[in-house]
Amino acid sequence: MDNTKKATSLSTLGEFGLIEHVTHQIKLKNASTIKGVGDDAAVLDYADKQQVVTTDLLVEGIHFNLMYVPLKHLGYKAVMVNLSDVFAMNAQPKQITVSLAISSKFSVEAIDELYEGIYLACEKYGVDLIGGDTTSSVTGLVISVTALGEVEKGKAVYRSGARVNDLICVSGDLGGAYMGLQLLERENEVFKVNPNVQPQLEGYDYILERQLKPEARGDVTKALKTIDVTPTAMIDISDGLSSDLLHICKASNVGCNIYEEKIPLDYQTKRFADELSINPLVAALNGGEDYELLFTIPLADHDKIKNDPDITIIGHITEQQEGANLVTALGSAIPLQAQGWNPLKKN
Repeated sequence: MDNTKKATSLSTLGEFGLIEHVTHQIKLKNASTIKGVGDDAAVLDYADKQQVVTTDLLVEGIHFNLMYVPLKHLGYKAVMVNLSDVFAMNAQPKQITVSLAISSKFSVEAIDELYEGIYLACEKYGVDLIGGDTTSSVTGLVISVTALGEVEKGKAVYRSGARVNDLICVSGDLGGAYMGLQLLERENEVFKVNPNVQPQLEGYDYILERQLKPEARGDVTKALKTIDVTPTAMIDISDGLSSDLLHICKASNVGCNIYEEKIPLDYQTKRFADELSINPLVAALNGGEDYELLFTIPLADHDKIKNDPDITIIGHITEQQEGANLVTALGSAIPLQAQGWNPLKKN
């Protein structure tokens, strides 16, 4: 956003004027969208398929800090965290709704910037924006996105399908989003002390993007379908590997062993973790916001995925009584603990 231009107060548009302002260019992409924005409710038709619905709420000061999060990136990420949940169900996202609570500190231009990111995400993933709501806020910005998707009957993948001897797999690499957040927080603290100091971000583009502009892994579910592999259980890694794997174990009534040396870590993640004297494994286990897919597959499918550079086998499913364990490089078994993101937990 060009800060040299005069900002336009939201009060000049009002609620309905703002809705018209941010939605007038919408073009529908999916045949299942019969009616989108512009009526009391959207109308969708999924014929013989099943619908999946998910929603996430992002609150300023809890989930994001506008001192270092650009509004365009925030809009994009708000959509991604929902599409990631749809892909984790083995479904294809088709529509979203976006609701905002906005304080008076935001201008029309600021909301335009936010919607630039929202529309970029919709365009990239072929998703229709079909509605939402706006209201005022006395403190800051609140974003609620609901995503709707479709899946063939009988093809949805739940957390509860993992079976003993299944392989545990993850896409991409882990811990980068958490280390990107640590970098942004560090530079924000420096800025508070001396606003004239330039942020030291060089060499860490990857982990910054992992935090500010994550990508939902629809490419992974597409690749699995291409090689005829259907996960037995699946979840997206939003709260950290340990917490999300424990969700699968609990829902499936199983245990697991994952192996320290198998967990994929990017070079920048390890380098910045070393700079802060943080074990990068801790970032992968507990950091969250990677939005990679964590899934289990039958042992018989091993050869189908073993050469995929974007999928890593990190362990296997065990009997429930064996517990959920991290096996260290020295062979010790350490019980996994859910230490990932929990906004309601007392410190």
